[in-house]
Amino acid sequence: MPPVSSSREHSPAAPLHRGAADPPPWRSVLAGLVVAGVTLVAALLATRAAGVPLRDPDHVAAKYFVLVGFSVLVLVWLDIAVRAGRRTATLTPSRAAMRSVRRERWSWPRGVAVGSALISFYVSYMAYRNLKGVVPLLRPGELFDRQLADFERGVFGSDPAALLHSLLGTGLMTQVLSVVYVVFIVLLPVSLALALVFSRDVPGGLFYATALSINWPLGAASYFLLPALGPVYAYPGTFAQLPDSKASYLQGVLLDQRLEYLRDPVAAEIAQSIAAFASVHISMIFTAAVAAQLLGLARRLRIGLWILLGVTTVATVYLGWHYVIDDVAGVVIGLAALALARALTGFRPRTARRLRAGPAVKSSPAPVLQIAED
Repeated sequence: MPPVSSSREHSPAAPLHRGAADPPPWRSVLAGLVVAGVTLVAALLATRAAGVPLRDPDHVAAKYFVLVGFSVLVLVWLDIAVRAGRRTATLTPSRAAMRSVRRERWSWPRGVAVGSALISFYVSYMAYRNLKGVVPLLRPGELFDRQLADFERGVFGSDPAALLHSLLGTGLMTQVLSVVYVVFIVLLPVSLALALVFSRDVPGGLFYATALSINWPLGAASYFLLPALGPVYAYPGTFAQLPDSKASYLQGVLLDQRLEYLRDPVAAEIAQSIAAFASVHISMIFTAAVAAQLLGLARRLRIGLWILLGVTTVATVYLGWHYVIDDVAGVVIGLAALALARALTGFRPRTARRLRAGPAVKSSPAPVLQIAED
């Protein structure tokens, strides 16, 4: 932070960011809860129709919620400590400075908004897993892998995965793309936590959290629209030459879990998590990339997200998780999620960027307190 041209340079009361303590709009807070409620009701109806209980298989959603919730608390403390340290120009800010920053940055309304966004996201995720699990029960024996594969061969003249194998090779690239694909498991909760804690304007973080949450029910709906296993399960011979990798291990685990689930869906304590159309991997990363553009985040971050989207798209086809059309549908889902999130939250990215930039400072003979935007 540049030096401050006022005698209030080290005052704990000097605001770090104009409007940081303003309570978030109720509409932004309720949006995520609405998405969670609708997705949960859909899951209740679907599981009831399938004759299985609604549950959190392997307690994955609960574990993620606890882990991410704890991470958010740590990040909130870090946010307060760093800002207080920058304000007082010391590595060990006083309690008074910490309290001042906490009051400005983390009022009860903001804390409730962040907590509700986390709860909404993971309730939606839990409901999504139930919806995804019962697809083979509600549409038994209905798979569209042959039609999807034939469509791609007609468009590309050959199997896209085989083309990528011949172009990129089947050695080191398999391991690289496998790691990129699995990174999604870590990237998603990390991006959510960072957006909710460090977002310069709370509505922007809530908009992003809502958009991510909407991907879950839209993705589940696409599984019912065109049930499919994916190339690696429908045409395993195409991927037989690929070496063992994190992706192939995960593919084997998911297949074993699907078979166990279908043997006795009521008693099974695991999830059925195989579904190809559409790719929620792609829809989520696309949502993050577009949100970064809309919110005007750092240029390097925006470029990194677009690169990640491109490499992940290649990985989904190369490793056999998805058909190309699945990734295209994932982009459509991402666009729909962003549009719905804007409608539900009322968030306007252009307005938010203008508010962050603030009004131009006019020259004045009096000393002016100039603080760089955080």
